[in-house]
Amino acid sequence: MTDTEHEPTDAARFWDDLYTRREIPWGARVNPVLAEVAEPLEPGTALDLGTGAGGDAVWLARRGWRVTAVDIAAAAVAGVREHAAAAGLAEQITAERHDLPRTFPAGTFDLVSAQYFHSVFDFARADVLRTAARALRPAGLLLVVDHGSIAPWSWNQDPDTHFPTPQEVAAELDLPSPEWSVLRADIPRRVATGPRGEIATVTDNVLILQRATD
Repeated sequence: MTDTEHEPTDAARFWDDLYTRREIPWGARVNPVLAEVAEPLEPGTALDLGTGAGGDAVWLARRGWRVTAVDIAAAAVAGVREHAAAAGLAEQITAERHDLPRTFPAGTFDLVSAQYFHSVFDFARADVLRTAARALRPAGLLLVVDHGSIAPWSWNQDPDTHFPTPQEVAAELDLPSPEWSVLRADIPRRVATGPRGEIATVTDNVLILQRATD
C-alpha cells in the first residue's frame, strides 16, 4: 500500500494537524517500557505502531534494529523520515503512512511495539493488534503498553475513563494457545516528565505476548 492510496479520514486530518502545529522533538525520547524490554534482545526487525515523533524507532535503529515505523499522520511520517536521514538511520528506519486497519505494512517482524496506541477517534484497535501479531515471526514479541492513569498534562482529564487492564487486552485479542503465551501482564508505576517539565507518578498497563517457536 502507498502512503496516498486512501483519502485521509477525519482521524488522519486530526493527527496530521496536531503534528503540523506543534513543535515536535523528533526522535528525542524512547518510551521507558520499550527500552526495558528491548535492551536485552538480539536486534532484528521491529514494527512501531503509531510511531508519532519516532523516538522508539530511532532508539531501536541505533541499537541495530531495522524498523518499520507507521503512523496515520503524514506530517509525523515526514518528520520521522527527515530525522532518520539526518541521524544517518535512513537505511534502518522505513516510515510509512497507514490508516490502520484500512492499510497495513508488509513484512514479518521479531518485535511489534504498540506504545499508548490510543486515539480520540474510535478505531478497530484489537483488529490492528491481531493483524500485527500475525505478522510476527516465530518467538516474536507483541508489546502493548497502555495508559493506566491520567497524567496532569494529558488532554483527557475525565475521571471516569476506563483504562483496560493487560488481562482485558489479552482477553480481547483472544490469541490462541499454545501458539501464544503471556510473558508479562502487569501495572507498573513510574515517574514521568510532561511536555513542560512537569513531574508526576503515572501507571502503565503492560502486556507482552510471545509467539511459539514453531
